Amino acid sequence: MSRVQLALNVDDLAESIAFYTKLFGTGPAKQRPGYANFAIAEPPLKLILMENPGQGGSLNHLGIEVADTGTVDAEQARLAEAGLAAVQEQDTTCCYARQDKFWVKDAPSGERWEIYTVLEDSATFWGQDGAQSWDAAEAALGTAAGGRAAALAGQGAPCCGGQQAGGADTGSSACCA
Repeated sequence: MSRVQLALNVDDLAESIAFYTKLFGTGPAKQRPGYANFAIAEPPLKLILMENPGQGGSLNHLGIEVADTGTVDAEQARLAEAGLAAVQEQDTTCCYARQDKFWVKDAPSGERWEIYTVLEDSATFWGQDGAQSWDAAEAALGTAAGGRAAALAGQGAPCCGGQQAGGADTGSSACCA
């Protein structure tokens, strides 16, 4: 299994879920406060909706979901051979899932790409201890200074993004399984 992930910021989660359910003919595979994901078979797509009022219609991040950690490691090695650096995040919990992944550095226009596998579902957005690891990854990616990334960093910059239901700000950067 391999599929492209598209994570969108949306103004109204319920309205967006209704629209994408009709568009793709399937409902969310996972839905939590301020967050939903669709595992669409055709076309193979992982669509992530992140409630982020005022940012609706904008791209949050891109990704490629793969079958297992071995594939994550193989892709990271392949991209390293091609001269692309990465920031590795093994056994991290973000966006209601425990994952092994890495972020690709230096996309030409600052796009955020992750290659990841989901190890298991999580009942919490961040993990049991609530630790937020995105700040370190963002610093390693070199996106904390300059442009849109700096504006996002100023919002808290942990994984994923937006104002989650209940008022917990999750920043506006990236991840999400």
